[in-house]
Amino acid sequence: MSAQPPLPKNGQVVDATPGNWVDRWAPKSTRPYLRLARADRPIGSWLLFWPSAWAIAFAATQYRHLPVTPTWPWLGMEAYPLPDLWLLCLFLVGSFVMRGAGCTVNDIADRNFDAQVERSRSRPLPSGQVSVTQAFIFLGLQCLVGLVILLNLNTYSIWLGAASLLPIAIYPFMKRITNWPQAVLGLTFNWGALLGWTAVTGSLALPPLILYCGAIFWTIGYDTIYAHQDKTDDAALGLKSSALKLGEKTKPALIVF
Repeated sequence: MSAQPPLPKNGQVVDATPGNWVDRWAPKSTRPYLRLARADRPIGSWLLFWPSAWAIAFAATQYRHLPVTPTWPWLGMEAYPLPDLWLLCLFLVGSFVMRGAGCTVNDIADRNFDAQVERSRSRPLPSGQVSVTQAFIFLGLQCLVGLVILLNLNTYSIWLGAASLLPIAIYPFMKRITNWPQAVLGLTFNWGALLGWTAVTGSLALPPLILYCGAIFWTIGYDTIYAHQDKTDDAALGLKSSALKLGEKTKPALIVF
């Protein structure tokens, strides 16, 4: 591989938006950890949140006999109970926290690969801003916050939420063994479609399963596009992705997804 340019001296991550809130306003001591959690790029947290929000809203309209947030008659919405705003807030915070935890797990597992990829070598772990031990401690804190949020849900949802740790743990290693790590990411990233529904109803049903499957294909689509920026480095390192598998057939394949 050709010589790589020096890393930014201020610790910025090269693929983050310049002037993001972490680089501008966060205390310097917290910046490496916020970057590790991708707080400087919150789009992933929103992508994690939306499936759960859809499920919470859908469950509220399908199960009107269940306790929900009071309707707003002055808006002419008496017949349509609103989604539980408390649940939405819990899932919103949980999405940001657990997305950060997932990114931390991913960066710990991929730190040696990331050091050889131009887009990722400025991340806190491969650049040396955060040690592996510090990353594990930070991961533990994030998981603790996630647990506190999870314990606010019903028992069924607590167990279902705990089950999501399995795909979270295995996803970082999928690019080593399958051409479709994006499918495993879809299983992981859209777990909220199931959890949001059970948080309202206390059990699973066919509608959230359909929503979950649809959201998985959605994730495969957008993350395949995202993976194209790393395909040259991934191929050189022996890593796999749907972008490499599909190659020039990506555009017609995305129509299917």
